[in-house]
Amino acid sequence: MNPFVSIEDVKSLFRDLSFSEEKKATELLCVVSDCLRYEAHKRGKNLDKMIEKKEIYENVVKSVCVDIIARNLLTSTENEPMTQISESAMGYSMSGTFLVPGGGLFIKKSELARLGITRQKIGVIDFYGND
Repeated sequence: MNPFVSIEDVKSLFRDLSFSEEKKATELLCVVSDCLRYEAHKRGKNLDKMIEKKEIYENVVKSVCVDIIARNLLTSTENEPMTQISESAMGYSMSGTFLVPGGGLFIKKSELARLGITRQKIGVIDFYGND
C-alpha cells in the first residue's frame, strides 16, 4: 500500500534531512503508514476510507505521520537516548529516563486520538438498578 506521506512532506513539515536521515525516513514512510493502518484495523476502522471521506482528514494523517517519523529520527542510535538524567557524587547514584524504553517505533495514544482511532468512552454503572 502507498504511504500517507512523501519524503518531501517530511522535509517541508519537519526540516531538511541529512543523507542518512533521508534514507531512514524513506524506509519509515511505509512502516509508519502501515502501523497506523494496523492500529485502525484493530479498532474496526479503515484509515484509507476515512481519508477518502474527508478532505481535511488527509492533512491530519500527514501531520501525525511526520510527527512519528521526526520522533524516530531524533532518537539517538549512537548513545543512550535519555530525556532526563540525574547524578549524585559521594554516594554514587545515577538515574535517567529513556526516550524510547523498548526502542524502535512507537505511536502515542494522543496521536491515535487525533486520528479519531481511539476515543474516550462514556459509561454509567447503575448501582441501584431499576425499580
